[in-house]
Amino acid sequence: MSHVVTLIPGDGIGPEITAATRKVLQATGVKFDWDEQIAGMAAVDRSGDPLPDATVDSIRRTRLALKGPLTTPVGTGFRSVNVALRKEFELYANVRPTRSIAGVGKFPNVDLVLVRENVEGLYVGVEHFVRVGDDPRAVAESMAIVTRVGCERIIRYAFEYAVRNGRKKVTVVHKANILKMVSGLFLEVGRAVGAEYEGRVAFNDLIIDNAAMQMVLRPEQMDVMVTTNMFGDILSDLAAGLIGGLGLAPGGNIGTHAAVFEAVHGSAPDIAGKGVANPAALILAGAMMLDHVGEVGAGDRVRAAVARVIEQDQVRTRDLGGTATTTEFGDAVVRRIA
Repeated sequence: MSHVVTLIPGDGIGPEITAATRKVLQATGVKFDWDEQIAGMAAVDRSGDPLPDATVDSIRRTRLALKGPLTTPVGTGFRSVNVALRKEFELYANVRPTRSIAGVGKFPNVDLVLVRENVEGLYVGVEHFVRVGDDPRAVAESMAIVTRVGCERIIRYAFEYAVRNGRKKVTVVHKANILKMVSGLFLEVGRAVGAEYEGRVAFNDLIIDNAAMQMVLRPEQMDVMVTTNMFGDILSDLAAGLIGGLGLAPGGNIGTHAAVFEAVHGSAPDIAGKGVANPAALILAGAMMLDHVGEVGAGDRVRAAVARVIEQDQVRTRDLGGTATTTEFGDAVVRRIA
């Protein structure tokens, strides 16, 4: 069986790390039929649109995409392609696994998964200026929109993820002590859903500021964490910092009708074309994609290979303190899988 996947190489370092990732996925023996499309600045330069209809149509057809990092132009009317994809395909769950690899990062016992609500909250972008006197931009207002349906969908996803993956606890992260409605609703739904899983998955809740502190003091106490959009955006990068940075941080954007897997770091135009970018995050995103299509054994092999290359073979790109090139790192992972 061949899995049909929309492949978006991306901008900056994207094509380099995408090439390495394709070689790794090919080494697993799993068959892929790649439909290569463009987005971001590459698409702007070619067609004037950062998210061409052909790319959207491809994802709608394949329901599966692997995406390199994209550049959103600053100071123009172009929207974020990542946000546009989430809205277009209702990719409501952003899943960010974070696991320590020996020899990099400051914490050796991190093994957590952050599940972030991806389409609601402050990031809905409902905001405006209010005129005061002669100043039309005297006050800026932004509205957080949180629905009961959206809360239940993401929290239930986190609990079901825990059940499927043998996880023991789900922590609901909120700010209900201050934001009585938008965070209060999230906590209320979290408690109700958590009660349904009593005896199977433990439940607790943490206020966002305490959660951030606890992640730094004792990250090993965290298992599955679920939270709203902006809090999840911040905590997921904090989690990556615990294990050595965004170069080791994959992400999956999961919806009812499509899933998009990506490296969550940026396009790093300053090192584009130099062959020094770390492809590990996109390779690990490829492992998540393998899990998603039912090739869990192959996904486990990819994750194990990345860890062994870094821990045992000492093949590391410069962001991890080494000198390996993008290609050398990818080839080392291929050898471990073979």
